[in-house]
Amino acid sequence: MAAPRPQQLLLLLLVSLLAARRAAAWGKEGHIITCKIAEKYLSEDAAAAIQDLLPAAAGGELSTMCPWADTVRFRYHWASPLHYANTPGVCTFKNTRDCHNSKGVQGMCVIGAINNYTAQLLTYGDSPKSSWNLTESLMFLAHFVGDVHQPLHVAFEEDEGGNNINIRWYKRKENLHHTWDVSIIETVMKKLYSKDLDSMVEGLNANLQTDDISQWEDCAKTKTTCANDYAVESVGLACKYAYKDAEEGTVLGDEYYNTRYPIVEQRLAQGGIRLALILNRIFDKTKKKVEATMPLFAAQ
Repeated sequence: MAAPRPQQLLLLLLVSLLAARRAAAWGKEGHIITCKIAEKYLSEDAAAAIQDLLPAAAGGELSTMCPWADTVRFRYHWASPLHYANTPGVCTFKNTRDCHNSKGVQGMCVIGAINNYTAQLLTYGDSPKSSWNLTESLMFLAHFVGDVHQPLHVAFEEDEGGNNINIRWYKRKENLHHTWDVSIIETVMKKLYSKDLDSMVEGLNANLQTDDISQWEDCAKTKTTCANDYAVESVGLACKYAYKDAEEGTVLGDEYYNTRYPIVEQRLAQGGIRLALILNRIFDKTKKKVEATMPLFAAQ
């Protein structure tokens, strides 16, 4: 077979980059922070099961693998729509209307993904052994719970969750989606935590209040996840905070940062608390299995 021409290689690269734009959510640091918070609230059963499922490369830490789903998006092209959900330019989320891929396949969005990989993980410990790749199920689930808490991952289809809104973050040119994925977190770490991720995790944990945790964990006991509720929260925050005052060409600086970084910190913490809740329910040996939808998809 003839080697691809340079023009063909360039075209393939451009297609891959375009496909990747909408797939990434919290940057690497955001996903690690969410999972480090979750690790603190895992039950003994959940922690043991997670240790059993984690690959050797994780070094025994779930947080190490939480960015994994972004690193495999070129290999698992089918999973790209699982990182987000689109709404038709409205500040509400409806699962039947909004949770589908570009071909209209229902369930192919971040909410469907959370429920799907939860259902797969509920087969852990079954006999005969589950046919699902539960290591990947765990890593996908941990990532997507982080994703659904990033407000611009449940946002408007027309601007691809802010990817098509070009702004300046202080002096740097970028798009609004990147600002919420990466830049606000980077700025918080620089200004408040001496650029140290572990210090930021400690700070977020120290600020958690018992009432906040109880409220964030509020999810019907007959369900393993309340991902739909988290999506409703995100699109509301996208409209109230992310999109507001961030039109095309806007320069975003201290005023935007000072009023938005508390929202980012809260969503990172909520994602961690709720991920722990989901994992604790999945791996709880003392209770009857809770309700879950049938698994919809695996690696294709």
